[in-house]
Amino acid sequence: MAKVCPTCGKGTIIVGHYSNRVRATKFNPTGNKRKYPNLQWAPLADGSRIKICTKCMKVGKHTKIQVI
Repeated sequence: MAKVCPTCGKGTIIVGHYSNRVRATKFNPTGNKRKYPNLQWAPLADGSRIKICTKCMKVGKHTKIQVI
């Protein structure tokens, strides 16, 4: 299962870019990191479940999803 929200398309991002000055003063700077969306199980109207991000869960998008 991909780590992407199926309702809004929120996926992973790469963060942690250092400037050259910070890199020069740090002893052991870490490079880029991958941040993942906060995906949680949400119940659908028909009783099944789907993994969506918490922002969509707060808005209530999982209640509007129709399963064919």
